[in-house]
Amino acid sequence: MISEQDARERILTHVHPLPPRQVTLNEALDCFAAEELNAPLALPPFDNSAMDGYAVVSSSCAAGTRLRVSGEQPAGVDRRLTVGPSEAVRIFTGAALPIGADAVVMQEEVTVDESAIILQCDVAAGEFVRRRGGDIAQGQRMLAQGKQVTPQLIALLAAQGIGSLTVGGKVRAALISTGDELVAPGVALQAGQIHDANSALLRALLQKSGVDVVSVTHCADRADEIEKAVRAGTTCDVLIITGGVSVGARDFVKEAIATAGGVLDLWRVAVKPGKPFLFGRAGSCAIFGLPGNPVSAFVTFLLFVRPALLQMMGARDAALRLPTTAARLGTAVQNDGDRPHYLRGALEDGVFRPIGRQESHALFGLSRSDALFLVPPGETLAPGVMIDIFTWD
Repeated sequence: MISEQDARERILTHVHPLPPRQVTLNEALDCFAAEELNAPLALPPFDNSAMDGYAVVSSSCAAGTRLRVSGEQPAGVDRRLTVGPSEAVRIFTGAALPIGADAVVMQEEVTVDESAIILQCDVAAGEFVRRRGGDIAQGQRMLAQGKQVTPQLIALLAAQGIGSLTVGGKVRAALISTGDELVAPGVALQAGQIHDANSALLRALLQKSGVDVVSVTHCADRADEIEKAVRAGTTCDVLIITGGVSVGARDFVKEAIATAGGVLDLWRVAVKPGKPFLFGRAGSCAIFGLPGNPVSAFVTFLLFVRPALLQMMGARDAALRLPTTAARLGTAVQNDGDRPHYLRGALEDGVFRPIGRQESHALFGLSRSDALFLVPPGETLAPGVMIDIFTWD
């Protein structure tokens, strides 16, 4: 049994970024940039007005000054107007600054008198002027390789006129659930049966991670059936198997992987929930064996599968780790075991509280949770202490 950190590092040494692809800007959301990108344009691309008002020469302006309005510059095509010391040009927000102007006086600060204005205030150079390149300079780095594309980054790229982007590869995944006791949701249960929650859970986690789920298969506890599904699943970039990875007489997953030509790199990790976790490979396919209990499957997905997927998609370094935030512990917690224990709970108003039964089968508490707290072995913590918690959105 190895530590969580050693397991994750070993996994990440065996998964590699997929070949990059070109996508439209509309398709780039949540993808990871495959190359550095510098600004082809300065923003703003020209000096322009931050207000509706009048473009003026500040050195000739003081409260009470009368200026002749010599023209009008709306937002849009630059009319290449010129303004002199005794003049003003009517201007609108975003419009190009006339030649000679170095300030804009707001329309609320003037009195209109036929074809002239009378200033009600002094004017300083640069007032209400957006200078070319004041937001971003031409050639300035906008996007680092491995950075995730957000809606606000899409806005910046669109403002630069960029319509497509090179991003990391799309991960294709196959999902296998195992167990004689499982039946699909919507099918009537017989005595001793339960509905298959893991397939729904893991499919949703994969989709939320930006993965293309190619197939979802359920296998009975039969070695030949599982082997056949494993062989089919290894044609994808990732194969996730849930259940059948422990040491029971009907746990056939390790045997099926070996028979299908795969190799195991690790099995059993010192973490709770989730000890019977495995990772292996078959050709270019990364294989993850997750425990059959749904909470264990959820936690091991976040700890081990998620960072591997993100690395394959082109993410780097900090993006591979679960986000952390500081919180105050809302209740006493204790870990009497010999493995680190991830408690599931909710963060509200800066306070973290475990929710529901902290057992690996208990879905109700998991359904209300939005954070994890790692309690080291043998630790007892009192309410009110500051802790670091992990989130996954």
